[in-house]
Amino acid sequence: MRIEMQKLGRRNTYTPLSASQAQGSVAMSLNREETLSEHSSKTLSNRLDVNQQSGRTGQDLRVPVLNIRGKPLMPTTPRKARKLVEQGKAKVVKRTPFVIQLKYPTGETKQDITLGIDSGYSKVGFSATTKKEELISGELKLRKDVSKKLEERRMYRRQKRNKLWHREARFNNRAIPKGWLAPSMQHKLDTHIRLIEKIRKMLPITKTIIEIANFDTQKMQNPEISGIEYQQGELQGYEIKEYLLEKFGRKCVYCNKRDIPLEVEHIIPKSIGGTNRVSNLTISCRDCNLEKDNRTAEEYGFPEIQKIAKESLKATAFMNVVRKRLAEQVNAEETFGYITKYGRINNKLDKNHVNDAFIIANGTKQTRCKPYSVNQIRRNNRCLQTNRKGFKPSIRRQRYVLQTNDLVKFDDKLLRIKGMFNYGKWVRLDDGTNTNIQNVELISYGKGLCFN
Repeated sequence: MRIEMQKLGRRNTYTPLSASQAQGSVAMSLNREETLSEHSSKTLSNRLDVNQQSGRTGQDLRVPVLNIRGKPLMPTTPRKARKLVEQGKAKVVKRTPFVIQLKYPTGETKQDITLGIDSGYSKVGFSATTKKEELISGELKLRKDVSKKLEERRMYRRQKRNKLWHREARFNNRAIPKGWLAPSMQHKLDTHIRLIEKIRKMLPITKTIIEIANFDTQKMQNPEISGIEYQQGELQGYEIKEYLLEKFGRKCVYCNKRDIPLEVEHIIPKSIGGTNRVSNLTISCRDCNLEKDNRTAEEYGFPEIQKIAKESLKATAFMNVVRKRLAEQVNAEETFGYITKYGRINNKLDKNHVNDAFIIANGTKQTRCKPYSVNQIRRNNRCLQTNRKGFKPSIRRQRYVLQTNDLVKFDDKLLRIKGMFNYGKWVRLDDGTNTNIQNVELISYGKGLCFN
């Protein structure tokens, strides 16, 4: 008997790039999206790796690539990176951000990549762009506990000295070296440098641009300075208004209203002896400015506003010194905050550190990528704990094998350690599970600059 076989049509395996990458129900080791870095039998689940880094609109996030000598090349796509690892032509050197290194020599053709750094006191924005796309971006949160840690150390040292025999004071003959910065500010400067060097090791950066100040004080003092931006007339006076907005909290100094059109005006009018100096300028709404113009000369004064106007932005000025030194140490070009704001408004972007860094990196219409959230983890510290009797503090001199923020594998899941107890023999994971350290496997230490 002849059996007619129905001819099957060609399967449509196209998957939209915008579709969510859900894992299948097969075993972990057989899941295609879990085999990117399986170069040994001990390789773990990769749910935090390249397949989770798809944040573009219509295009996957690029994967940094190193050559056989460890130097950065142009990044590749996640699919090509997966193929190289599966074929044994590359190895995984870092998980977050995901970085691979080639095992064979290759060409080193590179494009121009600009790195923009939006330096700040508490957060730092970064963005690396080419002419067509943004390769990496994110925001780094700086530590805020450095000053507090120094105070605690000073207290413990003073208590220790008080228990010793008297000795003559030696601090009066100690000179401050040239270029000295406060330890908290020096730490912020060093963190900026570490971030820039880390990105340069992943991508072949050709130019770095850093925002060194919010305002060009030289331009404010001498408006006749030549420059292509000022010759066009679009930025003339722009930096002065931005300076005043920052100083007076972006609100009218008379009625304290926000989110309304504000204009620059003289505290003491020129008609009764006022000057055009910045110390005599403020920000007000139109109604308050007109009401103020109707007053007589005896009614002027505003001592509280004059006091604020004469105060300098000490924190901003000090950060400007750090930024200037940063640009010199990393050999970067300089830009100013009001220019960044002008570009951000023209491109209709929201105010945040990532968008500012994108504008600093000459970003306009390039394809954007999903930004990273970078935290700075302090790992090598000795903590105070109670002794075995449970009431006297003692210093833990021996570091635990596993510590907070370490990435481990437990029951085929990648989890972070939330805390330790029982003298480091047990850990608490971020899903609330308590387990012995023998039941988990270390993936990577949570220290330094951690990308999430």
